[in-house]
Amino acid sequence: MAKNEFICDCNVIHQEIVDFVLNDFPNGEQFNKVADFFKILGDSTRSKIIWSLSKSEMCVCDIANVLGMSKSSISHQLGTLRRSNFVKCRKDGKTVYYSLSDDHVKNLFKLGFEHINHN
Repeated sequence: MAKNEFICDCNVIHQEIVDFVLNDFPNGEQFNKVADFFKILGDSTRSKIIWSLSKSEMCVCDIANVLGMSKSSISHQLGTLRRSNFVKCRKDGKTVYYSLSDDHVKNLFKLGFEHINHN
């Protein structure tokens, strides 16, 4: 197929479809927020942290060991994830444990992996 075969060369507007889509169209701020959401997930280190936390609550030392990275690097990424409300933490003595804030991100990751592994 030639590249130009996929270019629409008509001037017809299907108003019912346009109206249907516009009826539930998010506002600009919502699009900005969802783009920021995916930017956070777009970093492979943060994605690995989220994947790890989807399996179990963990402390910085545990995550650093799983990822083979320094505690400092992991702490920096956890700060970003915490400020973005992806993770929450709780303190037990001197140890701080991290977990996912809710199941939305876990479910999104599950769907993402299903999508990339789908033939």
